[in-house]
Amino acid sequence: MSEGYSVVYADPPWDYRGQTQHSGKGSAGTGGAASHYQTITLQRLKTLRVADHCAPDALLFLWATGPHLDQAIDLLKAWGFRWATVAFVWAKDRVNPGFYTMSQCEFVLCGKRGRIPQPRGARNVRQLVEAPRGRHSRKPAEVRRRIVEMFPDHRRLELFARERAEGWDAWGHEVVSDVEIQWGRDE
Repeated sequence: MSEGYSVVYADPPWDYRGQTQHSGKGSAGTGGAASHYQTITLQRLKTLRVADHCAPDALLFLWATGPHLDQAIDLLKAWGFRWATVAFVWAKDRVNPGFYTMSQCEFVLCGKRGRIPQPRGARNVRQLVEAPRGRHSRKPAEVRRRIVEMFPDHRRLELFARERAEGWDAWGHEVVSDVEIQWGRDE
């Protein structure tokens, strides 16, 4: 393998333990992740050997929903990264029902391995992404575009890819993968 990826972008199929979204007492459920794709438990996600494919200086951009923020930080650490910041906040044009408040935002957390990869591109990229919500779990292409703007000359890998994007290698159930990433043993 060559020098490894210095930018990794991941949208894990978070496990909600079969929980579905709801519209309130007495109304029908509105679906949930498990009704759209196979989800994976945090314990299993932690065994994915991401670090084996990363450069010594690398960033991980990791999607997380509100209920999974603590798990996302655990996952980025398990994959060999240190917590850095919230890179992006996606404000959707439509809300999802929630158990506490109406859910309208998703987050892209940033983890760092070593130092920030050099050379850097744009440093004035905005954190807030206002974009319409598409089909279930489809993320706005704008986030991927902004990452490329910040790191235009780096090897980039998208994990759990649902489609191919120019300038990115991909690994996922819904694409022909460019890299073979091994699962470790569940503990």
